[in-house]
Amino acid sequence: MPNYSVRLTNVSKIYKSESVEVDALIDVSFTLKSGEFVAIVGPSGSGKSTLMNVLGTIDKPTHGEIYIDGVATSKMDGDKLAEFRNKKLGFIFQAYNLVNGLTAEMNVQLPLMVSKMPSSERKERSDSLLIQLGLGERMRQKPNQLSGGQQQRVAIARALVNNPALVLADEPTGNLDTKSGEEVVRLFKKISRERKVTIIMVTHNPDITRFCDRVIHIKDGRVNKNEVIR
Repeated sequence: MPNYSVRLTNVSKIYKSESVEVDALIDVSFTLKSGEFVAIVGPSGSGKSTLMNVLGTIDKPTHGEIYIDGVATSKMDGDKLAEFRNKKLGFIFQAYNLVNGLTAEMNVQLPLMVSKMPSSERKERSDSLLIQLGLGERMRQKPNQLSGGQQQRVAIARALVNNPALVLADEPTGNLDTKSGEEVVRLFKKISRERKVTIIMVTHNPDITRFCDRVIHIKDGRVNKNEVIR
């Protein structure tokens, strides 16, 4: 196994149209160890979303390479890439992106259904995670019966259920009040340490970066500061 979970080497992303080229990422390089909790910060238009897209294998870099759990992801395509994304990556969104007609338990099981895991094992994994996240009495409730903080915990459980190497969280506290947001970020810290999963969080809230191990500052498509907090 590699001694890192994420490594970017000279990653650039150029978007082209008929009349213009936009350098969304320029020569981005950094390495993250397993279990690091990392914040990506920067002004609007700085390249944060593009960085998350290439890390999440939603988009491919124009130049450079991204390694996740030792695998060069930009060299993968089709079903192989989809399988890798399902097994190695977890995603958490600002709007939770839960299926309203399904219970918390079934929402968490969705990635396992894609991998065709037997129902008994799916249930065991989802229920165990929901109990760990303080939702043992809520697992059979639907999203509209849960608070915003509880819905985000369901989304966190869904992101973790396949035991990923990397979790990408895009403004995960954006729809939460200050107390709930801080609880979620403290939970990320605990999860990264205990489960040795790397969590990368995009945020506009400087107050919550104090809980992170590292803060990567992006401006005009470049990393202009890679700050180790602890």
